[in-house]
Order: sequence, then structure tokens, then C-alpha cells
Amino acid sequence: MERTPHILVVDDDIEIQKLTKRHLQEFGFLVTVAGNGREMFKALKEWRIDLVVLDVLMPGQDGFALCRELRTTSQLPVIMVTALRDEADRVIGLELGADDYLVKPFGPRELMARIKAVLRRTQSIGKSSSEADAAVIAYSFAGWRLNMVERELQSRDGTVVPLSTREFALLTTFVEHPQRPLSREQLADMVAGRDSGPFDRSIDILVSRLRRKVEDGSKEPTLIKTVRGEGYQLCAEVVRHHRHEAALG
Repeated sequence: MERTPHILVVDDDIEIQKLTKRHLQEFGFLVTVAGNGREMFKALKEWRIDLVVLDVLMPGQDGFALCRELRTTSQLPVIMVTALRDEADRVIGLELGADDYLVKPFGPRELMARIKAVLRRTQSIGKSSSEADAAVIAYSFAGWRLNMVERELQSRDGTVVPLSTREFALLTTFVEHPQRPLSREQLADMVAGRDSGPFDRSIDILVSRLRRKVEDGSKEPTLIKTVRGEGYQLCAEVVRHHRHEAALG
């Protein structure tokens, strides 16, 4: 039997806490609530949390600061919620590693759908990695090694570079389709599991985050290039490592 997903709702408004908890419980989730960062990290230590619904506007440490702190130690899925409608705020949230961003007001069914979509992406990555054990267990490219079992990116000297769920999914998409231009719509479909609107910048932001981790720091990207009018392309030869090779080694 599959384990019931456990959601942590972080919001300083007690009424919103209660309302969100009730709605999510009605949809079959386990729910824990927290009113600030201290309570959030306490809950993360005490419980096996599957996803955090994190409000942006909170006194003290706001949601942006908490997401930034969380990302230093964990790639736990995060959905940020806010009343702020400025695109810049959404960009900040995605830059910090949030998996999705929801603007208030929204209905309980939309929140439930977003949670299920993020969990599905996370679980499908794990599932595809498990299934890949029988075939491809790692990809090597330009001195990097993407380990599909541990879901780790390693540099030539063995240093592990942390990747968020979405960054891992994006890089996996690139190494599975090397030297081939992929449109933003294709990437959004494969990475986010949903259609991307014509002005949706989430893929651009994600590519920018990934570039900062795998490029050599030069002004012009040499590994993940922008293909004018088409999208993005991984410009490197990719070597696939199979399980049977590891066994023989």
C-alpha cells in the first residue's frame, strides 16, 4: 500500500492554516501546520514531510528566506503561495528553487491539483531512476556525471553539486536528448508536466539556474546554448553508463 503524502503548510495566519489543513485532509493528505520558520524546521525534523506549502508574506523570516535556507540542506518539493502578483516575485521564488508558485486567491481544488502535480513529478523522477537501474544508471558529459540512482550531479573531481527536483528533471531531459534543440514548450512538458503559456518564464529561469551550476562561468554559455527561435540545446557528447557495465567493473 502506498504511503499517504504528508504536507506541511507554513502560514502565520491561523485561520488560513485551519482552512488549508481541512481542505487538504478532505482530499486525503496528512497535514501538519507551522506558523513560522522555527516551527517549520521543527516539523521537518519530527515528521517525514513530502511537500511544503510555504506562504511568502510572513513576519520575521519571510517565505523567500525560508525557501533559501531550506534549499541549503534539502531538495524537498516546495510550493510558494502569495498575494503578490508581481512577476518579479514569482521569478524570485523560482530562482530560489521553488517547484511551483501559486497566487492568492485560489481554490482548494487548484492547490490540491498543484500538490499532486509536483508530487507526481517528484515520484516519477524516482520511478524512472529505479527503472533505469536495468539500463542507464548514469550519464557522462563534458566532465560531469549525472547519477540516476542517487540523483546526484558530480564534477570531474567528484564534488557533488546539489540539484532541485526541477533542475534534475531538466538536466535529465537534456542528457537524454543531447545536441538536439528543445523548445520551451517541450521542456515545460517534460520537466513540469503541464503546458507553459507563451509568456511563462519558468523554463528560462530553470535553465539559468542550471547554467550557473554546470557552465564554466564564461559570459556566453558553451554547454547549454540558446538556439534562436527554437529553445535550448545541450552541446556536448553524452556517454550512457549501464548497470551491466557497473557489474562487470
